Amino acid sequence: MGWDALAHWGPDAVRVERLTGGVANDIWTVRVRGEIAVGRLGTRSDADLAWETGLLRHLDSRGIHVPLPIATTDGRWFASGLVVMTWIDGGPPETAADWRRVAATLREVHRATAGWPQRPGWRSSVDLLRARSGTKIDLGAMPVEAVARCRAAWARLVGRPTCVVHGDPNAGNIRITADRVGLIDWDEARVDVADLDLALPHDAADLGDHAFDVAAQASAAWEAAVCWDDDYARRRLAEVRPVDAAG
Repeated sequence: MGWDALAHWGPDAVRVERLTGGVANDIWTVRVRGEIAVGRLGTRSDADLAWETGLLRHLDSRGIHVPLPIATTDGRWFASGLVVMTWIDGGPPETAADWRRVAATLREVHRATAGWPQRPGWRSSVDLLRARSGTKIDLGAMPVEAVARCRAAWARLVGRPTCVVHGDPNAGNIRITADRVGLIDWDEARVDVADLDLALPHDAADLGDHAFDVAAQASAAWEAAVCWDDDYARRRLAEVRPVDAAG
């Protein structure tokens, strides 16, 4: 159906302007019921979209500033791969103080989602110590030595509690205003170890040297695996220490 699905949000719903930054999705500003919102069209399954939209509604109910799904005229949270969400104002974090606010918001997400079910079809980093694939990750496509590096980094997370992680808290996915921190682009969200979200600039989450190293290595390994094999993935893999130095 493509963008024709936007009609499910009402006869006056229209696309306005394409947004940059989407890789797996086609993203536009849209006007729905007289308000500017964001429309995201992709190929995720209904089960996956139900998980994501349910998560966002839960986080919003806990006072966490996220894009809130807007229902269709017949009460659905998505239709034919299209999700329409509220617009989030703000700019990227720039200072150490900004990043400390980001860390505090991410920890609110983690507290609000302890015990949350795994995203359909996904695996956590610790799951991938044994499993070879999950959604975007196929360890069978990576060189044996690269898999060993990634698994050595993830093994350091074993035994830590899990929750929903945003999965990609880079500056482009954060919207800061004077009074709020907004988190957008939940495409990489899943249940995993919280520290994967917290390898932030300036060690804003106050992990300390050892915990920051664990988080940074595990996060680099995840991004190498999930993006394999392009130049970015290879750069991230180069940040992951060889197994004999992984500690």
